[in-house]
Amino acid sequence: MNGIICIDKPQGFTSFDVIGKLRGILKMRRLGHSGTLDPMATGVLPVFVGFATKACGILPDERKAYIAQFRLGQVSDTLDSTGTILEEHDASGVTEAMLRAVLPQFTGEIDQIPPMYSAVSVDGKRLYELAREGKVVERKARRVHVESLALTAFHPETGEGTLEIHCGSGVYVRTILHDIGQELGCGAVMTALRRTMSNGLPIERCVTFEQIQKLAEEGRVEEVLMPISEAFAALPQLHLNAQQTVHYRNGVKLGLSQLKTQLTGAQQYAVYGEPDGFLGTAAVDREQNCLRVERNLCAPKQM
Repeated sequence: MNGIICIDKPQGFTSFDVIGKLRGILKMRRLGHSGTLDPMATGVLPVFVGFATKACGILPDERKAYIAQFRLGQVSDTLDSTGTILEEHDASGVTEAMLRAVLPQFTGEIDQIPPMYSAVSVDGKRLYELAREGKVVERKARRVHVESLALTAFHPETGEGTLEIHCGSGVYVRTILHDIGQELGCGAVMTALRRTMSNGLPIERCVTFEQIQKLAEEGRVEEVLMPISEAFAALPQLHLNAQQTVHYRNGVKLGLSQLKTQLTGAQQYAVYGEPDGFLGTAAVDREQNCLRVERNLCAPKQM
């Protein structure tokens, strides 16, 4: 099997736990995932199967969407409700209008400091490992993109509410909520998180562990196995004829003049061959006037 299975990750599982469980269900080891989710989070986790694991980490569509629940009036060491509460404040004076007024500060291109309880490495050690040792180290702010923040529910009497978030990769939602709480002067913790879209793949395409287990027992896993090309649908396409496909797969650089009717001005393309289908990604090299192979993502031909 080669392709993508979108898993609806349950709460309490790490992303690596998901891979471990699927290895047992699918009886195969060559699996990888894109877009790590914290254990408390649920939702879309794209799992790459077989030869498709070569695509992990190079997906062109970095869009993600979340539904996040929060509670004002608290600050925790993990920035969510699973951690130790460090501070408690009266948030009864915060109105919905006040909350909406600060949201624009956290949209667009923003600088965000990764939380101590995260998988970011500092001097070769994960931040969460240092945090568990009671250490706090300086972290450099990272530039991230938040497309939109929409407040869909807020209850002033409890300080609890819900945000819908659309963003790029590398965004820590609990940090956004924490920073909003700091701006309001009362603190905030994330109480629940559900990812509804990752790398352009929506929650509607996901299956649960129970569903994939049943399909595996019935020999029907391929029914939910998406082709790797779906993860590259955001790229413009180049279609090669049979002769060009042979040359391309053998590493021969194709001249841009052979493809000029298909070139759109983009730098990167998803390449399709005849009769192979999706081959991988390639970049236009204007200086050499050729198409340069970036990543071969098609399964090798059987001899």
